[in-house]
Amino acid sequence: MAVSYHIVTEHEAGQRIDNFLLKFFKKVPKSVIYRIVRKGEVRVDKKRVKPDRKLAVGEEIRIPPVRVEERPDKPEVPQTLLDKIEASVLLEDDHLIVLNKPTGLPVHGGSGVKYGLIESFRQLRPNLPFVELVHRLDRDTSGLILLAKSRKVLNALHELLRGEGMDKHYRALVGGKWQGGSQRIITDLTRSSSSRQKIQVSDDEDGKTAESVFSPVLVTPGCSLLDVQILTGRMHQIRVQLAHLGYPIIGDDRYGDFTLNREYKRLGLKRLFLHAATLEFMLEVNGQKYRLEAPLPDDLHAMINKVKKNGV
Repeated sequence: MAVSYHIVTEHEAGQRIDNFLLKFFKKVPKSVIYRIVRKGEVRVDKKRVKPDRKLAVGEEIRIPPVRVEERPDKPEVPQTLLDKIEASVLLEDDHLIVLNKPTGLPVHGGSGVKYGLIESFRQLRPNLPFVELVHRLDRDTSGLILLAKSRKVLNALHELLRGEGMDKHYRALVGGKWQGGSQRIITDLTRSSSSRQKIQVSDDEDGKTAESVFSPVLVTPGCSLLDVQILTGRMHQIRVQLAHLGYPIIGDDRYGDFTLNREYKRLGLKRLFLHAATLEFMLEVNGQKYRLEAPLPDDLHAMINKVKKNGV
């Protein structure tokens, strides 16, 4: 093996050198990547770099020879899942892809999951030079999710998400009769000390601020359908805040009311009732305003009809 050189393309610009190398050497352990960077074997425009160095278009990367250990190939995504994902595409243009993610599908593989939405979509469209998740949805949450077709668009959408440039609304069915009309809720969230996979409301100054606006759409004695506008994008934000307020999302097996979940399961609801319903934003790259909507899936729509009919 010999030293090779690579010129940074438009799709690669803006990413860190360590992330570039991890993609370039798909079967090389992270420890090896960081070692060759630390030893100066990787250079950008003939200069040593640190792992967090961001790349620019036209720069030349010196890539040293690295022994690649043979590992099992990534699992093939079943055609039935690929067909399901293809059917979930709501919009695709030169800059982004919008999908109505089915419930039960993680956005990426890992932690015992062989493949998720992004791995499946890359297999579905192998000729796309670049495709990345813009944001995440919990595995059991359905609805709108964005994929970017270039790093420029990815960075632009991330800026919108960090600021106030993207209007995101969810639908959630919660236990209890909602009181007080529309409410703007601000809490600090931290990871639970008992589980890294759980989030909790905390007074700890190290907590991350989470802000949401909850507005009633349908209220019955036993449950309420809420419109949820999220102003920040914290992990499990909606689920944790509603549970903290005393209105757990029905079907939530992590933060919810297990007795209530059993009652609604008997009525036919077998999943978390949380759906990413609308997205609205302006993308400066093409000057287009996007107004996207994903209707409630059939199972959630059927549950709302039962609630309206029976007042449960």
